[in-house]
Formats: sequence, C-alpha cells, structure tokens
Amino acid sequence: MQARDVMTTEVAAVSPDTPTRQVARLLLERRISAMPVVDASGAPVGMVSEGDLVGRGASERAERRDWWLELLAEGTRLAPSFLEFVKAADRPVREVMATPVVTVSEDTELGAIARLLATHCIKRVPVVRGGRVVGIVSRADLLRALSTPPPA
Repeated sequence: MQARDVMTTEVAAVSPDTPTRQVARLLLERRISAMPVVDASGAPVGMVSEGDLVGRGASERAERRDWWLELLAEGTRLAPSFLEFVKAADRPVREVMATPVVTVSEDTELGAIARLLATHCIKRVPVVRGGRVVGIVSRADLLRALSTPPPA
C-alpha cells in the first residue's frame, strides 16, 4: 500500500503568519493534534502541533503546573510568567513551528513512511504533489491500514 491509499485528503493548514491563538482554535475545532504550515503556494514550510503551542521542556511543564496552582488558589495574584504566556498566544506560528518538514509523495510505500516516522520521532507526515500538500499520513492512518484485512 502507498500513501495515497491511506492519506487524509482534507488537510487543515495555516500560513506562517497565522497567530498561535488561531492555530489552537483550529486544532480544537477540527479535533486534530497538528497541521502543516504552508506558504502562499501551498508548499510545506513547517508543522505545528499541540506540543509546539504549549511548550515541551521540563522547566516549562513545571512553570505551567505552578501557574495553574496559583490560578486555582483564590486570592492570589497570577504569575507574571503566566500572563506573559497568555500575551504570547498572538505571536505568529512561524515562531513555534517545527522545521524542517519531512514529506512523502503519494506513491511512498507505507513501510517507508513508518520508518520515517520512527527515525524522525514524528507522528504524521504531509503528502506532497508538485511541491504542494495534498494529504497527510498519521500513525493512526498506518494503524488503520495494518488492521484492515488484505483483499482476497
């Protein structure tokens, strides 16, 4: 099987100038965890995920935990770092997106895609035709293909 056989073709994408707050809204509305960032021609220039929007480091996780503890504690002031984080939600996605983008073509075999995901520690890969995003293959797409019995 190839990427074209399992890819999602209704791909939500954003431009590098899209505010991160809008990206977060799109991810939630579409119930997805990441999307490609594309230039004006539709060429992928990055990927943005939930993790990119909320930060990944251990110190960042500890700070977020502390923010929420303060937020839930009545009568205490909000941490300045929390307020800064909220203000930063309007920064352009280019500041948080992951680059470079690993892509595949429609005729890439699923085994090769699985190896790319594992090698690059990524969860999805855009499918490109003529330099433009035409689909996306996620780990879930690979699992669906694996769980489907072969044609008789």
